[in-house]
Amino acid sequence: MDKSSRIYIAGHRGLVGSALVRQLKSSGYTNLITRTHTELDLTDNAATIRFFGEKKPEYLFLAAAKVGGILANNSYPAEFIYQNIMIQTNVIHAAWKYGVKRLLFLGSSCIYPKYAEQPMKENFLLTGSLEPTNRPYAIAKISGIEMCWSYNRQYGTKFLSVMPTNLYGPGDNYDPHSSHVIPALIHKFHTAKQKNEKEVIVLGTGKPKREFLYSDDMAEACLFLMNLDDVRFNGLLLGSDETATGRFEPPLINIGTGVDMTIEELAVKIKEIVGFDGGIVFDSSKPDGTPQKLLDVHGINALGWKAKTPFNIGLKQAYSDYRKMVGVWP
Repeated sequence: MDKSSRIYIAGHRGLVGSALVRQLKSSGYTNLITRTHTELDLTDNAATIRFFGEKKPEYLFLAAAKVGGILANNSYPAEFIYQNIMIQTNVIHAAWKYGVKRLLFLGSSCIYPKYAEQPMKENFLLTGSLEPTNRPYAIAKISGIEMCWSYNRQYGTKFLSVMPTNLYGPGDNYDPHSSHVIPALIHKFHTAKQKNEKEVIVLGTGKPKREFLYSDDMAEACLFLMNLDDVRFNGLLLGSDETATGRFEPPLINIGTGVDMTIEELAVKIKEIVGFDGGIVFDSSKPDGTPQKLLDVHGINALGWKAKTPFNIGLKQAYSDYRKMVGVWP
């Protein structure tokens, strides 16, 4: 990408999108295209096509999505599958129609089977059943991967799917009813500290293992991939015709740290960073989700990128962001 290339960041206000904007600006890119949901509803096909026709972006980071933790996914499965399929269908098709040079589609590690071998390699996709609590979201994301793959095969587009592990960082969603595990626990422990409560209840057994990646590291990885030379970028697209080659090579690459921890270990770390003195109680009546989700990141590491933000530092920065948001900074 040239510094003056027309770059559209779909979903620029979200955790990933806002990190992408920060990364692009700090790297000297000057022609960023953004729209809020009020300005452009990406589930509206006609509006999306009009927008692409007017702005004609050259590069596209597709980070717009309806996201949430286990509670939100379990409560609103229809919204998760409908909104995500509509957004990515409209955007990917418009990107082809108006000649976007390269597109990065942001997926999720939940696309892999619930009981996949660990760490999870890219070709584990579609090799087993999904975790039921987030199956609608996972299927939506899988359909986005298949759409990128299909357009690459039929039209020669350069649409790459990237699968990040669990993300956290500035600009996260801290709503206790719809957030992911790190912002949900930050909110819980901070609130308990403010109210001098004796304990914090954590949903589930605390035994599942999760991998976490700081959002600015994720944005750096996306920019790194988008700027690969043609030979290496095209190599990632893979997308061979499986009916002819017999090889299952979806155009996706994992992005993560290659290190995980239990939810119990995570809760203890957040408790310490927040400074909460009470106890932790695990509510085993609530679902745990997938037992373990650790990505195999040898692919992106071999290309020359590795996550660099230590977890404790990233977690402290996330908590600082939360404190600013609730008005108790410094």
